[in-house]
Amino acid sequence: MTPPPTPATTDQATASSPARRRTDLLVPVLTIASFGLLAAHFSFSSDTFQHCKYLGPSTRMYITAWAGPLCSVAAVALYAGLLRRAHSPGLVPGRGGRAWLATISATLALFLLFVQLLALYWVYAPDPAGGYGCSGLHLLAP
Repeated sequence: MTPPPTPATTDQATASSPARRRTDLLVPVLTIASFGLLAAHFSFSSDTFQHCKYLGPSTRMYITAWAGPLCSVAAVALYAGLLRRAHSPGLVPGRGGRAWLATISATLALFLLFVQLLALYWVYAPDPAGGYGCSGLHLLAP
């Protein structure tokens, strides 16, 4: 007859459970998605002008400008939750490659969040050409 599991062994078993390992890998996935959305947002920047007429930001620029920071915030929040759960009593904090990968990804997500918030600001900023074409010569010409 085996003795009943103690709380420490039960907590250590849940620390290395498949769900925990998948959650560790979700932080880098969200960070990669966040980077992809930022790259897509900058690739859509040519949508604002057509034949020297300012059209304004396209719908896909708005979508990528909002979805990128949401992915970054989700990655950082998930990492914070993983840290909180790992440092609870009776659990051994995560070690190894997955823990380092999650840490590096969360740090990168913080940097991406800053850049994405700037991109979100630029989406709502006024027309840089002043609304009169690609050159902005309306300031010089009557």
